[in-house]
Amino acid sequence: MSHLIKIYLSLSLCLIIGCSSSSSDEYIPEKDAEPEAKLTDAELIDIVQEKTFAYFWDFGHPISGLARERSNEKPDTVTSGGSGFGIMAIVAGVERNYITRQQAVDRLLKMTDFLENKATRYHGAWSHWLSGTTGKTIPFSHKDNGADLVETAFLVQGMLTAREYFDAETEKEQKLRATITRLWEEVEWDWFAQSGEYLLWHWSPNYQFEMNLPLRSFNETHIAYILALASPTHPIDKSVYEKGWIGNNYVRELDPTKRNDYGGPLFFTHYSYLGLTPHITDQHMSLAGYSSYFERNKKQTLLNRQWCISNHSTYSYYGESCWGLTASDTPGGYMAHAPNNDNGTITPTAAISSIVYTPEYTLDAMRFFYEKMDEYNLFGQYGFKDAFNISKGWVAKSYLAIDQGPIVVMIENYRSGIIWDTFMKTPEIGVALDKAGLSLTK
Repeated sequence: MSHLIKIYLSLSLCLIIGCSSSSSDEYIPEKDAEPEAKLTDAELIDIVQEKTFAYFWDFGHPISGLARERSNEKPDTVTSGGSGFGIMAIVAGVERNYITRQQAVDRLLKMTDFLENKATRYHGAWSHWLSGTTGKTIPFSHKDNGADLVETAFLVQGMLTAREYFDAETEKEQKLRATITRLWEEVEWDWFAQSGEYLLWHWSPNYQFEMNLPLRSFNETHIAYILALASPTHPIDKSVYEKGWIGNNYVRELDPTKRNDYGGPLFFTHYSYLGLTPHITDQHMSLAGYSSYFERNKKQTLLNRQWCISNHSTYSYYGESCWGLTASDTPGGYMAHAPNNDNGTITPTAAISSIVYTPEYTLDAMRFFYEKMDEYNLFGQYGFKDAFNISKGWVAKSYLAIDQGPIVVMIENYRSGIIWDTFMKTPEIGVALDKAGLSLTK
């Protein structure tokens, strides 16, 4: 499927550019903390959220403040999409009193100043990876050395959340809002829709649109289309949304029970819906038999969990409390784990970030990871390590920004709904929903 090409390619690319968690020169943070036992559900949720938040706060790049790609190597590499998730995590950190509002504003001013004045941009968009020191692009692959529209969308989703949240009339918060507005309005979404039929993922100053990866079908890219519709300066036409995101086979692609991948990896239900509430619907959703994107995403989560339960005979540790397939590190590198692409690797973010959809099952999984996986040292300084595969005797040494971020943000959406509520207050998003024919369901 086209929307997984980039992830599947990264399995081989990571062996070249250094994503594997088994590198001999891995960067390892301080010694892991020992997990406590027999916590209440509320205590467990809080310790998981706070420890995971520390990845973005304590381990943020010292110069740019942006989120480092991963904890175990190349500490200068920061990630644009993961930084967007980190910005929303900072909002959650203020809500939970992990940090003060002023601390958050100061960090966000550092980040946005870097994004505006140091980071290389391409038609307003950022690259997937960049140096946290210089802001120069670090190629994700040979031809992926320029703009990454999807990662940019994740970053903008986070910045707009911050713009709405930090609404005080202080000098610093006014400056933060003004900088975010400039950055948001300079992204040329229409540049990436030159076909008139869909958005393209990449643009390179050397190879232009040669990668030719369209944003199509139901996957993690919904937020890119919503932001492209919402842009007050470089919007796409409604027809691009209808042809690109909706497409001809939307009802089949939308329904995880009709897809041969059981809906795909669970990050499809997380990344776009950290700020954009899944409590939205349209006529196509109704045709697929679902009342909302929330209901559809819940169904995919339940299918993912059921797959793990049903495959207990293959992987004995799989079960009602040990489930969750999504993209993450694996013993051989990086892979998009899903029911149709399962090698026995469980990724904690898959189940934990699904807490908004399946709270009871998520809490069972969270407790299993925290208490039963103690002997494997799965829980550490920045929360749960990225993944584990007991059949291969492997536990990741790494934490990944793209996986840690949804844990903090979705836990907060479960606890207070503040990230959804704040992002959805963005005036431009209301315009996008109208253009897309989407309506709120709650």
